[in-house]
Amino acid sequence: MPPPADIVKVAIEWPGAFPKLMEIDQKKPLSAIIKEVCDGWSLANHDYYALQHADGSNFYITEKNRNEIKNGAILRLTTSPAQNAQQLHERIQSSSMDAKLESLKDLASYSRDVTFAQEFINLDGISLLTQMVESGTERYQKLQKIMKPCFGDMLSFTLTAFVELMDHGIVSWDTFSVAFIKKIASYVNKFAADISILQRSLAILESMVLNSHDLYQKVAQEITIGQLIPHLQGTDQEIQTYTIAVINALFLKAPDDKRQEMANILAQKQLRSIILTHVIRAQRAINNEMAHQLYVLQVLTFNLLEDRMMTKMDPQDQAQRDIIFELRRIAFDAESEPNNSSGSIEKRKSMYTRDYKKLGFINHVNPAMDFTQTPPGMLALDNMLYFAKHHQDAYIRIVLENSSREDKHECPFGRSSIELTKMLCEILKVGELPSETCNDFHPMFFTHDKSFEEFFCTCIQLLNKTWKEMRATSEDFNKVMQVVKEQIMRALTTKPSSLDQFKSKLQNLSYTEILKIRQSERMNQEDFQSRPILELKEKIQPEILELIKQQRLNRLVEGTCFRKLNSRRRQDKFWYCRLSPNHKVLHYGDLEESPQGEVPHDSLQDKLPVADIKAVVTGKDCPHMKEKGALKQNKEVLELAFSILYDSNGQLNFIAPDKHEYCVWTDGLNALLGKDMMSDLTRNDLDTLLSMEIKLRLLDLENIQIPDAPPPIPKEPSNYDFVYDCN
Repeated sequence: MPPPADIVKVAIEWPGAFPKLMEIDQKKPLSAIIKEVCDGWSLANHDYYALQHADGSNFYITEKNRNEIKNGAILRLTTSPAQNAQQLHERIQSSSMDAKLESLKDLASYSRDVTFAQEFINLDGISLLTQMVESGTERYQKLQKIMKPCFGDMLSFTLTAFVELMDHGIVSWDTFSVAFIKKIASYVNKFAADISILQRSLAILESMVLNSHDLYQKVAQEITIGQLIPHLQGTDQEIQTYTIAVINALFLKAPDDKRQEMANILAQKQLRSIILTHVIRAQRAINNEMAHQLYVLQVLTFNLLEDRMMTKMDPQDQAQRDIIFELRRIAFDAESEPNNSSGSIEKRKSMYTRDYKKLGFINHVNPAMDFTQTPPGMLALDNMLYFAKHHQDAYIRIVLENSSREDKHECPFGRSSIELTKMLCEILKVGELPSETCNDFHPMFFTHDKSFEEFFCTCIQLLNKTWKEMRATSEDFNKVMQVVKEQIMRALTTKPSSLDQFKSKLQNLSYTEILKIRQSERMNQEDFQSRPILELKEKIQPEILELIKQQRLNRLVEGTCFRKLNSRRRQDKFWYCRLSPNHKVLHYGDLEESPQGEVPHDSLQDKLPVADIKAVVTGKDCPHMKEKGALKQNKEVLELAFSILYDSNGQLNFIAPDKHEYCVWTDGLNALLGKDMMSDLTRNDLDTLLSMEIKLRLLDLENIQIPDAPPPIPKEPSNYDFVYDCN
């Protein structure tokens, strides 16, 4: 007979004694269980003791998390969080350097546990650590020369404990003094050789900037871009990642009027070329967090264009009108200008109108009106002027080539430039805040100081080329823009390493090639609409859906590693979830790092019976997304979020690593609950498999015998004299 559900069998350790096997009744108060354990070892004052996991995490067991104790768990009897916090609070103030060092090491370890952290913070522990940081350098200045390793370790453990305690979100970042900020900022320069101190100092600065507007201003005064740049020129990718994260944080929180000023400083310090040389083109793979920080920097850089993108042209502004005059002058040669200056005003207006028509503006009389739509606003005019000045030959060729045509196949340069600029802003999501989970940076945008303008110059030449290949007229304008967008998107997905490589990719994606790709995709997605085929589809669809269902369940049995999002993204915490082979239980548990391959069931301590699952909710309906739903920067996280709701108001919250895993898990969980699989992935798989099955069934296989088993592999030849040696 199985034991009652509320009884858990565990082993409990106590230093110097044999472990005890005992049954824990989850209905009894935790204090009563601890008293029972203490009585067994004749320990008085049971209030001074607590239970904690002995599996390496060393987290305390509380009334809130006691339900996580599973059969066979190994627990440890230890001093209570309050006692432990009190003892460490006293020990870290010891006059003995060895005792102080050991206690700070313990504090750094224990601070990961929120139960301990709360007790230590209640003793004003954060203030004590900040005081130690503020006064520590002076106090141990004399000891530094003879005890430098000891001093470095002490500071490292102090900063680690501080970071872990603050990560729980119990204490506000607004409480810290300027002296503390100055000290942390000084460590960025002083301890460049000490990786652990530098890493934690950068992490603290980033958190300060992101979590407090007041601290942003103070940090911005204490740390300069010039002080951060040298850390990018090293070889430690983690330090480079933290450094770029601080730069991104300063960039993100800077007031609108200061961002362009900061961008100019970054350009002066050659940040782009340093990142290109020491990070992107370094002889090592770029990890996910570095890719994310590069993506954030890319987005923030392009967002500087938002102001121009959303600025309408003022038709009365002479300086803005002069830009249009300059476009005309470059295209149609300034030498003819003096000869026409003596002509009548009407004649000059007529000439200008003719030239503006040749330039491809919609409003020939007053082309300034073409730039009153936002987006792209004045950004389109900026791009046109850049193209005319920096790629003058190509600009003149495109304008004259199209202005001299009389067959209605001319490509309007002005209209094309405006629509292309708008399209590029949409592709690069100019004006949107960076996603918390995206790693999609493009190396080619780090190869040029004017990457967006150069991107435009390449694409406007592509548009003109595609227009000619399509033999388009003004009625085909939208069709051409769709083809150009497809060409650009397909080229970008290959992640070209330079703008030249991007141009090369576009050369291979001519209109003819796009037609071939479309035809191929259309054939693969061919949908037969005749009545017999539709009847056949209806007949075999349940079989295909069952096949998809089994695939989803098999993927759930393999399991997936999920990431826990926290305020400091780099210190990722992982957990793994998988379905038991009999499809009756979900096994899950925390991991120290992202696993390589599957994680066995027995290493996952927690279980959730499928029978207990009440519902699966997604997006804004998820409990962990309630307060985040309205935030723009959490849009992508929202699309990957789902939760399992089970008995006693319990919930298991997920954030899928990508859209594919999201679809697999939501489909699999719905299949377990006997509900329809509604994801986009299921629809695509169903269409693909139905199409393949129908094509197979329609093959003319009369009098052709299909073998039940594959043909045997032939024996190896006696010699390989027939092999041709290319060398």
